Order: sequence, then C-alpha cells, then structure tokens
Amino acid sequence: MKTIMKVKKVAFLIAFLMVTGSVYAQQGANPIIKNYGTIYEIENTVKPDPSINYKIVIDLKTLQRDKESLNGGLNNVARMINLHGLGGVSNDNLNVSVVIHGGATDVVLNNDTYKLKYEFDNPNIPLIRELKEAGVKIYVCGQSLLARNYPIEEVNTEVEIGLSMLTVVTTHLHNGYHQMVFN
Repeated sequence: MKTIMKVKKVAFLIAFLMVTGSVYAQQGANPIIKNYGTIYEIENTVKPDPSINYKIVIDLKTLQRDKESLNGGLNNVARMINLHGLGGVSNDNLNVSVVIHGGATDVVLNNDTYKLKYEFDNPNIPLIRELKEAGVKIYVCGQSLLARNYPIEEVNTEVEIGLSMLTVVTTHLHNGYHQMVFN
C-alpha cells in the first residue's frame, strides 16, 4: 500500500511539474508598452474584445515604499495595456488616463527633485515616458501636491496637473470612462 501511495505521489508531482513548468517556461510579452508591464499568454482564457473602444481612467494611489524601485501600480498600468494588446485590442482602441494621488504622488516628481529627496534617480520617469508615447494621459492631483509641499515646478513636465484626483476622475466618468482603482 505504501508503494502505491509513493507511486501516486510521484505521478502527481510529475504531472504538476509538467503543467506548471510549461506556464513558467513561457516567454514574456510586451505588445504595446515595450519595456514595462511584461505579461504572459494563457491558453483557453476569456480575452478582451478587440472591437470595443476601451475608455479607462485609473485612480492610482499605490505607495512606493522602496523609492529606488519602480512604482508597482504604475507598472500595473503597463501590464493592463499589454494584456489588452495581447488579447488583440489595438492601441487605437485603448483610451487610458491615469490620475496619481495620495501615496503615489512622488512618482511624478522630476528627476532633480526626486534625487534631492531620495538620493536616487526617479525610476518611474522612463515608464511615464513610454506610457505617454503609447497615448496614455497622466495627471497628478494638485491637492496631493499641495498636501506634500511639492511646488508645481518640481513635477515631471510629461505629467498634467489636475485640480484634484476627484475632479479629474469625475470628468472622465461623465465622458464615458470606466474607473479602475490601483491601491
């Protein structure tokens, strides 16, 4: 009986490794945002509809604790865009705006200010640039800037300043956008 149990365990382990190994051995994909937000194809899954014109406004407040690393929420924006691209949605059918506030506010600082504050280059600047090149509109909450004593001239010039996260999001919602929240 013990031998049969051992054989079953070994067979299960081999089958498990074959299935998971093929998933983990896959090559990452970056169909729209080329250097960030790497994603993976998964067969037999529900995919986005390529005929839909997606209008998405992202409420991004993800705190970046390790100031030397990329903001996880901002990288998730790249992942979301790449996942839609992998699903067949063209970049022309992706209308994405990101509104940054709260704990994520410092990701929009220009490199000089960021470096003075944290002693590192701002790792988010290349990602912001690549998102903008893909047509993403990036805003920062003016109220969050004031609450953190960041003068407007310290903001990356590729980022627009909104009166507030609340007004930028509600304006987008009235223009047919759907909201996603990245905590």
